[in-house]
Amino acid sequence: MTPPDAAPALSLTLTALGLVDSAFSGFRAYAGRDARIRKHRAVVRAALRGLAVGGALLLAPVLTAGGVLLAAADRARTYAALTEGGIGYLGPLACYALAVLLSLAAYFVLPFRAATLAMVAGLGPLTLLRPLVVAAACVGAFARGGGVPALLVGTVAGVAVLCVEPLVHRRWYSAALTDGPTARS
Repeated sequence: MTPPDAAPALSLTLTALGLVDSAFSGFRAYAGRDARIRKHRAVVRAALRGLAVGGALLLAPVLTAGGVLLAAADRARTYAALTEGGIGYLGPLACYALAVLLSLAAYFVLPFRAATLAMVAGLGPLTLLRPLVVAAACVGAFARGGGVPALLVGTVAGVAVLCVEPLVHRRWYSAALTDGPTARS
């Protein structure tokens, strides 16, 4: 059993992972749309857009967890189950985050060709695996002892983070680019 005072740190860790993923989702929604070499401001803007959308969407699992706790007959037991489920949810996400960090580290440390290979062989497939990692996290939340309440909150959180990139893309990047600086920003 996990101590009950671990829940706030666990919540903050999961929220931080969700927000970092949201920033990356904003970047991915923008990536490949601009051939300019110096696009630092546009990349930062895209990441901030992802962060804003992700922050708003991550309120859904917070409200879901609050609703589950308010509706529970035994709040202490449900709180403990949500904590256990959160640890189970964190396992696959932590492994995924470590793989992403290793791929990014390889990109920044290795020579150009090897760094490019690290990006293509590492981050490309990892991006495609995101929905499977979220599904594994939901299974982990249920299997760890969180039961249906943790599965519900985990599923809502997973849907929230997976919706960030398409929402950012549709809101800011779906229109075709025009020539020159009049392109949509």
